[in-house]
Amino acid sequence: MRPLYLLTLSLLLTTACSNDPGKSELRDAIMAEISTVSGDFSVAYINLDNPADTLFINETMMFHAASTMKTPVMIEAYKQARDGGITIQDPVLVHNTFKSIVDSSEYNIDPNRDSGRELHEKIGELVPMRDIIYNMTILSGNMATNLVIDIVGADNVMETMRELGANNIEVLRGVEDMLAFREGLNNRTNSLDLAILFEH
Repeated sequence: MRPLYLLTLSLLLTTACSNDPGKSELRDAIMAEISTVSGDFSVAYINLDNPADTLFINETMMFHAASTMKTPVMIEAYKQARDGGITIQDPVLVHNTFKSIVDSSEYNIDPNRDSGRELHEKIGELVPMRDIIYNMTILSGNMATNLVIDIVGADNVMETMRELGANNIEVLRGVEDMLAFREGLNNRTNSLDLAILFEH
């Protein structure tokens, strides 16, 4: 599986390269930098001040999404809260048992491998949804991510991504579903979809 080198520049660059010569120079500079490192790279640049001004390199190349999939999950949670299905104040029972999408067998998240490990101390407690979302996004917590996916549904995340025009991103499952991983059922994305997402 390809290592993740997704350079989504839409939030970071809001000026420059509106002229073709400058854009060509920027492309050349990026390609020169990429050539010094082994791996596959994907770049998506959208000028937020002028969305017609873009720079794409391998933008449709698919990669394992890693923690970038947590942004679509967060978006779906807030969408459902906006639509009245849930609220971000809702209490969530913290647990560490999740079902594989392959056969519903149970797995859990190793707290020693989870950057949001502080949430593991609250297993069995009720925690507001907003705190779970915070752990998922700001701390990149894996158990928190799976808790949110259990509530909002991976299928709903995918549907919302399509509504936003992110047509290739795949959020199929929670984090560390190793049985699904071995079956090739993985969360994937490309830099173009992430740029579209951040542009929204």
